[in-house]
This record gives sequence, C-alpha cells and structure tokens, in this order.
Amino acid sequence: MSQLRSVVERFNATRDARLTRDLALVVARFALAWIFIFHGASTLFGFFGGAGLHAEAVYFSQTAHLHPGTFFALMAGIIECFGGIAVGIGVFGRLAAAAIVGDMIMAMITVTYAQGIAGNSSGIGYQLNVALAALAAVVALLGTGRFSLDAFIRSSLKR
Repeated sequence: MSQLRSVVERFNATRDARLTRDLALVVARFALAWIFIFHGASTLFGFFGGAGLHAEAVYFSQTAHLHPGTFFALMAGIIECFGGIAVGIGVFGRLAAAAIVGDMIMAMITVTYAQGIAGNSSGIGYQLNVALAALAAVVALLGTGRFSLDAFIRSSLKR
C-alpha cells in the first residue's frame, strides 16, 4: 500500500516543466507534420500513391459538394502539405496549426460528419478529424515551443 501511495504522490507532484512542455510540442508537431505532409503531397502531387490534384478535385466537387472542386482541392492540399511542413519545422506554426484545425472542421462538415463518430457502412467517421483538430489546436494555442525555427529566429533577432 505504501508503494502505491508513493507512486500516486510522485504522479501528483509533477508539474508543467518547461522542458516537458517543449518536448510534448515537438511530438505533437512531428505527428501532425507526418500525417499532413503525407496527405497534402498525395493531394497536390500524387505522391505516396495518392490520386493527385485532378482526382481530388473531382472528389471535392462530387462527394464534398465543394465547387469549384479544383480550388478547394488545391487549398486543402496547400494547407495540409505546406501547413504540415510549417508545423513540423516550427515556422509560423500557430497560423499553420490554426489552418489545419479549419481544414479538419471543413472535412467533418462536408464528408465525415454524416457517417457518425465511428463511421458506418458507407464510410469512415469523424473521430480522426476530431483527434487531429484537437492536436493542431494544442499547437495553435501553445505555439511551437523552444525547439522550433520560430524560437531560433526570435532569439537571433534579440541579439
């Protein structure tokens, strides 16, 4: 019983240390970057076995009912690919993360919300959109942390 109490006390004694926060932001940023660079590059350029811009434009106009489909596919691809890069390296990270939140909200509104949170036989649900939007919101609200290009630029300008 005393060992359990010791573990609980140690857990409760932890605080939001600066290094812990910055490392958590790096993990969040890299996870977002990996997912969104992959998806955005497949949308824009057909990389990673993706459909490419034309096929995505058809999908946006027919399935998501967004017209003109090419415009919305291009915007989504830019936000996802280049927003993912920006979040990953930490330059304009708050702005890029906020754009990713908007991208995920738009995906929920236009495509996945109708299938429910877990999905149904006609498609996937919006649970992944919620998780990615929440993770991007963390970066948008907290910033990119000390281990980012933003922080490096700020410290260089102070000299």
